[in-house]
Amino acid sequence: MSHPRKPAPAGAEHAPLELERFLPYQLSILSNTVSQGIANDYQRRYDLSMTEWRVMAVLARFHGLSAREVAERTAMDKVAVSRALAGLVETGRVHRETHGNDKRRSVLSLTEAGWHIHDDVAPMARAHERELLARLDENERQWLARILDKLLEDAPGMKPGER
Repeated sequence: MSHPRKPAPAGAEHAPLELERFLPYQLSILSNTVSQGIANDYQRRYDLSMTEWRVMAVLARFHGLSAREVAERTAMDKVAVSRALAGLVETGRVHRETHGNDKRRSVLSLTEAGWHIHDDVAPMARAHERELLARLDENERQWLARILDKLLEDAPGMKPGER
């Protein structure tokens, strides 16, 4: 028989965070919930991980990035981005070529197969975004955009006007 979980008692020696009111936790939960809702569709259709989709979306928006630049723009772990890129190259969704004479730097771009997937998934992602934002009135949507712009001002990979 399972018992409902109660919050841990706060004692003089402990001061637990109220996670349900802690902004980073709230943003993480919201991000994971929204992202997973979109991911369910493309994972089933294309056997594509969330990290792989994010890499593809960044390469669609910013052609010719290096793996390091993709990691910076997505604020994702370099190892996770590297794994995602290896899978995308192997499945023919991303093309990797060396940059000029510099064998250490590769330039990445979507292949035709990658663009086909992108052009199918991007409208689904936009539809999920519209459904989420429909819960807000126009004034709230404008405020949310302003707040996000302000909070993301110094975020890695976010340049003014790119949101």
